[in-house]
This record gives sequence, C-alpha cells and structure tokens, in this order.
Amino acid sequence: MVLDDTIEELRSVALAANDATGHFPAMYARVTDRVRQAAAAGEFGDGEGMVRFARAFAGWYLRPRAGVEPASGSWSAAWAVGGDRRLLIVQHLLLGINAHVNHDLGQVVVELADERDDRSLHGMRADFDTVNSVLAATMPDVLRDLGRSSRWVNETAAWGADRWFHFSLETAREQAWRFARLTHPLDVDERRLAARELDELVRVLAFLITRPVRPVRWLVPVGRWLEADDPHAVTIDLLGHLA
Repeated sequence: MVLDDTIEELRSVALAANDATGHFPAMYARVTDRVRQAAAAGEFGDGEGMVRFARAFAGWYLRPRAGVEPASGSWSAAWAVGGDRRLLIVQHLLLGINAHVNHDLGQVVVELADERDDRSLHGMRADFDTVNSVLAATMPDVLRDLGRSSRWVNETAAWGADRWFHFSLETAREQAWRFARLTHPLDVDERRLAARELDELVRVLAFLITRPVRPVRWLVPVGRWLEADDPHAVTIDLLGHLA
C-alpha cells in the first residue's frame, strides 16, 4: 500500500510552481499523506482499495497538470488565475477544490466502480465516507500552517470558519457521490454528456469563487493586504512537514 510516490509528485508540482497554482497541490499532498497514514493504521475497511482510489484520484489532477492529457475547463479556470495577486490564498485553494472535488471526484468513483464491477457502488461507500474524517483531522493543521502566511485565517478559524470550510468540503464530496450514483448506470455517450454538463457548471462555480458577492467582495482586498505576497513562501507553509 504505497502512496509515497504520489505524495512526492504532488510535492514536486507544488514546489515547481512560481505562482499560486502551487498552493492546491501543497495542501493535496498533506491530505494524501494523511490518507496513507490512515490506510496503514487500518482505518479503512479496504486499505489497499483506498490507496488505489487515492492514486487514481490524484491522477486526474497530475496528468492534465503535466500536460499528459487535456485539462478540463474546470482546471483551466483554476490555473488561468494562478498569477492573479488580487485573489486570496483561500480563493486559490477553493478553485483547486472546486475542480478536483466537484468535477473529478464523482467521475473517479464511476471509473473505479467499473473496475470493481460494483454496480451499486455499495462496496465503496463506507471508505468514501471515512475520508471525511481524515479531512476533518487534516484541515485544522493545514489552516494553522496557512495562518503563518495569512494573518486573518486564524482569527476567522476562532469564529468557526474552519468548521464551515470542512462542512463545505463534505457537502461537495456528497454531491460528487450523488453524481457518481446517477451517472454510473448510463452508457458511454450519456456519461460523456453528463461530464460535459458538469464541467460547465464547475467552471461557473470557479468564476463565482473569483468574483464573490458583496459584501465579501469588498473584504477581499483587506484580507489580501494581511497575506504574504510571495506565492512560493505560501506554498512552503501549506506543505507543512512535507516541505
């Protein structure tokens, strides 16, 4: 059950970035490392299956990032603003989460369910839900380290923003599961159509992340003023112990 190479690849992508596109893979490497630890500790019903899932899931980010396959509109939207210094660090992280969870995750579930011949997805559900606990254990540490680059993060965390962040992530994961359950019975052409429609929706969500509604839009410049301006330094903070 090896995830070390996947973690190292995510880490390398993060460190190679010279803009904010390094933030998401840094956080993602941390989460994948925690999944590795959880699998080794027997926290999943099917530890080897979860390792295969984690590797396959990471591939949906790593392959287009490396140019091995075309990027979805969702990822293109996230990477297009990597050099926009007006966006908050959290906005860049949310853009990555939006593309990888809202767009990629449900399709990975379908892909692996096909390999397992799991027509009901029942065999994957319990471990899929266990990942929520892994995320809940990881995010506070990530946000704490982010606080070194973003002076407002710890203050908002004290008011429960970290719980809201985890709730939003868990909600997105549940929506991805729903997409998988609805599309898994479809034929190839119907799945392709569903994936295109999903990509269009996630691209709209990406636009909304970069253009939040008022009064949040007015607060973004203030928050940005309280953040480090060196994207590589931010990425190092987000990598935490993996740096």
